[in-house]
Amino acid sequence: MLRIIVLCLLLLVPVPAGAQDASPTEVMFSSELIFPLHPQHNHAPGVAELQNGDLVVSWYRGSGERTADDVAVWGARLAKGGTTWSDAFLMHDTPGFPDCNTALMTNAEGHLVLFWPVIVANTWESCLTRMKVSRHPTTAGPIQWDSEQALLLKPADFSAEAIAALDEQVAALPPLPEKNRKSIQEARDRLSQKLYQRLGWQPRCKPTVLPSGRILLPLYTDTFSLSLMAISDDGGQSWFAGKPTLGFGAIQPTVLRRNDGTLVAWMRENGFSGRVRVAESTDDGMSWGPVTSSNLPNPGSGLDGVRLQNGHWLLVYNDTTSDRNRLAVSVSVDEGVTWKATRHLEDQPSGSFHYPCVIQGADARVHVVYSYFAEGGKSMKHAAFTEAWVLEQP
Repeated sequence: MLRIIVLCLLLLVPVPAGAQDASPTEVMFSSELIFPLHPQHNHAPGVAELQNGDLVVSWYRGSGERTADDVAVWGARLAKGGTTWSDAFLMHDTPGFPDCNTALMTNAEGHLVLFWPVIVANTWESCLTRMKVSRHPTTAGPIQWDSEQALLLKPADFSAEAIAALDEQVAALPPLPEKNRKSIQEARDRLSQKLYQRLGWQPRCKPTVLPSGRILLPLYTDTFSLSLMAISDDGGQSWFAGKPTLGFGAIQPTVLRRNDGTLVAWMRENGFSGRVRVAESTDDGMSWGPVTSSNLPNPGSGLDGVRLQNGHWLLVYNDTTSDRNRLAVSVSVDEGVTWKATRHLEDQPSGSFHYPCVIQGADARVHVVYSYFAEGGKSMKHAAFTEAWVLEQP
């Protein structure tokens, strides 16, 4: 139903990843598979740097996605100074239910926080996002968790605004087939139901922490192809929902902050424009302005971004309009107005290299982890580099 609605609406010297600190002006790049190609579905990673410099990566693994009840969250660790990832270890398994998209963060106290959705009824619309906290994540070996909770969100009724926006977009379309009109009517009906307003929100990209300490966890729903922020003002102890974006087909936001405090959400295109979608917030993520299309291509695939220590912005995305065989890194020196420097982590004739997550470590090195689908199996791939590597542009 969702897809129908949306379609209607619109080189280098290799350096070990854990080696000595990098100078921001030094050209450095390395990459490696986190584990050998695996026969099961391995997808949707998160990455975080711990206070001791270790890297931790999460992803989900199983015989499928939302319809496969054996899907669980897995992880691996790279010790600071090391060159080999640990064996994969189980992070979480909800017996009898799929556990899917993962996101990680290290909070202000040095705790590791994992976010992921449990799929209640084998549909994306039925997911419920949960979080786990490890207070001592630097202890060697698999992560040991100290607490777990569900993010129960109760957005203010957004049906009137959303239905008006939906009707406005539909009115601009040519006459639609009967089956499409029925799907749109079903969406209108669901927009007014508390169940669908409150259930179905799931993570993809990492949280953004504002100078005030406010945490914004970007969430999206495939029920309506909308996004919103789960917001915490007490360090993640409790959460409440901001207002959703109303650009149907704009999902999986990554949020970057300008010097003037404006937040910019860069979103996956889940419709037909073939471009990364963009919205801005001037109230710390509570509400969002109009959703527009950027000039960056997107084939309907996840992306992620990070504000670097020097204030530049870095975005990782599939810079195509159809396939996921090319994965690009772009840098903006003017807070997203233009993206002038681009290099590719992957540019292959086949395969899928997608759903990146990106952070910058304390040593200034950028870490990107992404799903790596190739002939022979699936894995997670990790790339470590400096901004200078992107700016060099061979």
